[in-house]
Amino acid sequence: MNRKFWIIALISFINSLSFTILIPVLYLYGRQFKLDDSQTSLLFAIYAFAQFFATPIIGKLSDRFGRKPLLIVSLAGTVIANLMAGTAASAAVLFFARFLDGITGGNASVAQAVISDVTTPENRAKAFGINGAAFGLGFILGPAISLIAQKVALNTPLGKSFGASFLVSGTIAAIALLLTIFFLPETLKIKAQKSQNFFDLGLDKLITGLYMPKIGILLVINFLTGLTFNMFTFAFQPYFLQVIKQNSDTLTLMFLMFGVLGVIMQTLGISLMLKRLQIVQILFLGLLIRSVSFALMPIWENVYYFVVVCILFSLLNSVVQPMISALISLNSSPEEQGTVLGINSSYLSISNGFGPVIAGFVVNQNNPHSYGYPLYLAGICTFLVLIFAFLKRQSYAVKSS
Repeated sequence: MNRKFWIIALISFINSLSFTILIPVLYLYGRQFKLDDSQTSLLFAIYAFAQFFATPIIGKLSDRFGRKPLLIVSLAGTVIANLMAGTAASAAVLFFARFLDGITGGNASVAQAVISDVTTPENRAKAFGINGAAFGLGFILGPAISLIAQKVALNTPLGKSFGASFLVSGTIAAIALLLTIFFLPETLKIKAQKSQNFFDLGLDKLITGLYMPKIGILLVINFLTGLTFNMFTFAFQPYFLQVIKQNSDTLTLMFLMFGVLGVIMQTLGISLMLKRLQIVQILFLGLLIRSVSFALMPIWENVYYFVVVCILFSLLNSVVQPMISALISLNSSPEEQGTVLGINSSYLSISNGFGPVIAGFVVNQNNPHSYGYPLYLAGICTFLVLIFAFLKRQSYAVKSS
């Protein structure tokens, strides 16, 4: 791996840190504004729906004008949006801030395009694994920083407000922005031809991408895996807090565990697995463990049992997204990396929107046990996605080198 890769990996880590700081508090922050579960699910969804439309535009523009300027715009949007959210005086401002963050989103897909620019095909899966590990490392530190921010805020005018985590998130995103401006060189060697139509920004690719050979089926698989995973992510926090009677401190420790195991798997784990397994085989194994774990989680409402199942889940869950990204990158031409990875991130974003909405309408906050229903549903649906991916494997599989 060359110097440019490690620079973008560092930026990805800091960016992921900014993102993961918000994971433990978004649900609780929504409830602070008196939002019910359905309304809080929309708080998750508005970010994702905005990102769905914005990401392919940012991806295509990065193919035209370069990776660096689009990464700067995207990170700047995150900084502004999180500072707005952290100081929001009403739910309306909070919703607008999440929309702004989504509409300027896309930095993950641009970072993936940079990785594609600076790595060889034989190192692509390993590189995406390391990049995934950077996100996992953010998962370790982000929740801990979020908890510290909340404790410190108690002695400030913010008081007992989860908005402090958003302010810290915006500050950290600003560090990633400065690193991008001053240290990341442009990595795009061959720029895509500029369209004669100024408004041709790639939204049509959201549809035509589904018909791309090899790519289309991977977009469908990515959407479905994201949909089922986000049913889990929305239900996980209220299930952990209300059903098995834990608090925000132990919730933070759970996210720390997810992050530690994820980093181990995405660095050492993926490298070892690639020596024996093909990329698609690793993907199938990850989906299998994910589906079984989801279905097992709500069977027994006991914290020790739940932690054991979550350990099983963490060990293989973190390989799913890097393998899908690697397959999409390896099946794309060099000049289309930004566009295709942007479309991929866009479909992942829309799944991030639908997943919480489905979970939000399945649960009933007057019946805490219903928070287990989305976990069962996610497990069944993930297993169906595994079957679908297995049956279609000949249309997208590539051999590991």
